[in-house]
Amino acid sequence: MEPTSSKTSFKGPAGLVIAVGVVAALLVALPAYRWFFLISVGVGLVVAGMLFLWHKLKPIQEKDVENKKPLGLG
Repeated sequence: MEPTSSKTSFKGPAGLVIAVGVVAALLVALPAYRWFFLISVGVGLVVAGMLFLWHKLKPIQEKDVENKKPLGLG
């Protein structure tokens, strides 16, 4: 006999709410996570800003895309 495993998955808005709740609980309960979270968010914002500026100043053009249909569909 195999044990039955119950897998609960939260999709959509429910999953987002639970993820935010877990992060908030960790930030309140464990002070070390606050610094890690702040540093991670800072690095993420810097990288996102750099990518935004890069693609705004150097947009992808038609000639830059080599294989438009890699699977040969259509």
